[in-house]
Amino acid sequence: MPKKIHSILVLGLGKVGSLIATMLHETGFAVTGGDIKIHDDSHPFDVMSLDVCNSAELALVMSGVDAVVSCLPYRFNLGVAGVASQLGTHYFDLTEDVATTRAIINMSKTASGVMAPQCGLAPGFIAILGASLASRFDKIRSIKLRVGALPSNPTGLLSYAFNWSPEGVVNEYLNDCEVIENGKHKWVSPLEWLEKIVIDGIQLEAFTTSGGLGTMCETYRGQVENLDYKSIRYPGHAKLINFFFDELLMREDRKRAGEILVHAKPPVNDDVVYIHASVEGWQEEKLTREEFVRSYRPLEIAGRRWRAISWTTAASVCAVVELVSNRTLSNRGFIKQEEIDLDKFLRTQNGRLYG
Repeated sequence: MPKKIHSILVLGLGKVGSLIATMLHETGFAVTGGDIKIHDDSHPFDVMSLDVCNSAELALVMSGVDAVVSCLPYRFNLGVAGVASQLGTHYFDLTEDVATTRAIINMSKTASGVMAPQCGLAPGFIAILGASLASRFDKIRSIKLRVGALPSNPTGLLSYAFNWSPEGVVNEYLNDCEVIENGKHKWVSPLEWLEKIVIDGIQLEAFTTSGGLGTMCETYRGQVENLDYKSIRYPGHAKLINFFFDELLMREDRKRAGEILVHAKPPVNDDVVYIHASVEGWQEEKLTREEFVRSYRPLEIAGRRWRAISWTTAASVCAVVELVSNRTLSNRGFIKQEEIDLDKFLRTQNGRLYG
């Protein structure tokens, strides 16, 4: 049976985008990378200069491929998704922005191709993982999902490095968070519900941030008493970030806030991704708890060392592309991450990196 996807356009050739394009190329897809400016012509795949704000130009390019993966800042995704929906091109992205995802869900109702936003680490892999743990229970009391991308050797009181999009991180810190609490679906403030977590003997903290659950609240409403997502940081981070946004009034200027934070805490190459997923509930009338706790470090892929946050994000979306291509997942409509089978995900060429 032939693949559903042969050719793929990857938009945005930053650290994560270039790795996604490389991994899809290594998987056997015909990949073209597009960006407003091409700064590196040494990629193993074809590249082209492309302005995604020019709908006609974008549509012309996308009409020649089977799928598009957007690695652009979330504010560009709706335009790309709209063109994909009109053309019937399979669409994938990494967005954590709730409003963007809702709009894409609406587009998917009439799209003839797949619309799959939220395919990164969180949202994305963490939802696949949480759903897999939850499936082992007859009745679920709580699903708790925690993810953190941190420097391995933190410095300063903030103990952080902006290895991810500052725009995305600021949004996660300031937008309201969707949860299920005591059986009720609600929205709560970010940077709250502070808790202690220990992974590999390292003490960490976690607090509410926006977007990490994807569509899980909709899926598990009426099935779980408590469901929430939190970001993991080193102790003391939440207090300082609250001071920065609230007392210094930086929440009033998100763009400048991101610039200040990146200037103070630029990216580092030696990073670690922490994942802590747990589900509590009843199995054969016995209250039990299942956990998945891991720390992931940088890996060498295609002859180059990549940060942990880069490859964990890239591996997730590339695995979902594989599952659509090999007909494991639907070839039309919206794909919820939590509906993806974990074992099948981990058996893909890219998903196996999580193993």
